[in-house]
Amino acid sequence: MLQLDPGRFALHFSEFVSLADAGAGLQAYVEGLETKHRLFAAALAEPARLDLAGVEALLGTVFTARRKLYPAIESLGAEAFAGRVAQLRAGETTLEAFCDALPMPEERAARRKLRGAAHDFAAELLHFADPRAQPLMTRWVWDASSASGALRELMREDGAAGVDHAAARGWLYERIAEQGIWRDQHWLADLVLAMAYVTYFRAMTGGVLGSDFTRASTPDEQLRKLLGLDAAGRRPRVRKSAATIH
Repeated sequence: MLQLDPGRFALHFSEFVSLADAGAGLQAYVEGLETKHRLFAAALAEPARLDLAGVEALLGTVFTARRKLYPAIESLGAEAFAGRVAQLRAGETTLEAFCDALPMPEERAARRKLRGAAHDFAAELLHFADPRAQPLMTRWVWDASSASGALRELMREDGAAGVDHAAARGWLYERIAEQGIWRDQHWLADLVLAMAYVTYFRAMTGGVLGSDFTRASTPDEQLRKLLGLDAAGRRPRVRKSAATIH
């Protein structure tokens, strides 16, 4: 189903290495992702016990969801949401069913945005709780509705009917190994995907992320924001007003 191009991988890998070498170095990114993993793993060790404070802490690290999703979770209720998270982690429900459980606005565009945020949060819950077992499946990696995302930037040609995330990750691991890197391949895969999306975004000045992402002016700032590694600013990271749903 995928026609991935080693040449395109090499380009985005090289871009990321140059970016890391010009800044704090590759290990700083890896350590940031590992810190995020520990946060998720601790909060989801007993997912059925997740409360709203825990939701807020996790949601604050998911850029595409943190300004949209909290009111819907609060409306569903902490206990019901925690139950859904427990089912998701146990493989007893799908990403789609997880999103269906949340209260959604009637207006179509608002519903689409909220559902997208829910999908991204669920994808990050799975990935960052157990990154070696679960590939990252956010919309910026692959948006099935528009057949776009970071994986599109690695494809040899247009026209892929769908994406097998596990197969794509295995392919990325092979390419990373060819660079002589054997440790932390799961994080390197995330970083190369993020670099591919940032490069696409900067070329198109569009995508699913909006003006808040554009305000991060450098590739490093945008890559960190995309992965939820950006530092907290003046305003709260999680927007709690229900007005954001509409």
